[in-house]
Amino acid sequence: MGYGQLQSIHVHPVKAFRGTAHPEAVVEPWGLAGDRRWMLIDDGGKVVTQRQQPRLALAAAELLPGGGVRLSAPGMDALTVPVPRAVGSMPVEIFRDKVEAALADGDTAHAWCSTYLGVDTRLVYMADPATSRPVDPEYALPGETVSFADGYPLLLTGTASLDALNSLIAQGDHAHEGPLPMNRFRPNVVVSGTAAWAEDDWSRISIGEVTFRAPKKCGRCVVTTTDQSTAERGREPLLTLGRHRRLGGKLLFGQNLVPLSRGTIRVGDPVTILG
Repeated sequence: MGYGQLQSIHVHPVKAFRGTAHPEAVVEPWGLAGDRRWMLIDDGGKVVTQRQQPRLALAAAELLPGGGVRLSAPGMDALTVPVPRAVGSMPVEIFRDKVEAALADGDTAHAWCSTYLGVDTRLVYMADPATSRPVDPEYALPGETVSFADGYPLLLTGTASLDALNSLIAQGDHAHEGPLPMNRFRPNVVVSGTAAWAEDDWSRISIGEVTFRAPKKCGRCVVTTTDQSTAERGREPLLTLGRHRRLGGKLLFGQNLVPLSRGTIRVGDPVTILG
């Protein structure tokens, strides 16, 4: 058994948009309340993220009561988008998954997103995360589902691990790119007070009143090389992760979590390692 502390909580109402910090959050079976219930799709119905559009790092989405969002981005007037009223849905593709999603009402939100990115884009909403998208069956327990997150309900990172990674970056060929902030990794929960890379070995933890299982370490992609304040891309942290944190073709940083109970987590909550 070991202990740490919950340092920060982050919710991303629209997938790939900037996250917002919160002092507390409700934990639902498929993730933090309001996290990644919205996402963008292209004209073929496939998800659009910072992988293709790094400028999404500069767009923000404020979660509104009832589940709607208020969108803002450089050069754009803010836009309020309510939860779609239509009951119907359409198939969309998020990586290898086919998911039913509802289009945002009217053409205003689609025009806003398309104008900002300069490509045809539509905004969709996941109405029922309890049934819409299962967690990867290779790592899931029966009935586990996830929102529009990359693969798992929550992502946890540790401050000690980031410090260790930044020390390695400082010793490398692209030291000028460091130190990197935690927002490069777009976590939901950030833990302090543990050893560097300790989260690699966790299988079950509690944060305050809520318990989680940790099914799989997180493999990182090109999004981590995107400066979340400028949308510019570099080489780090993937260059350093490739040298020091490579396992089975994956570059690892952070731990995925699946809730085992419901409840509210709060900044300052104790983090207990249960297994």
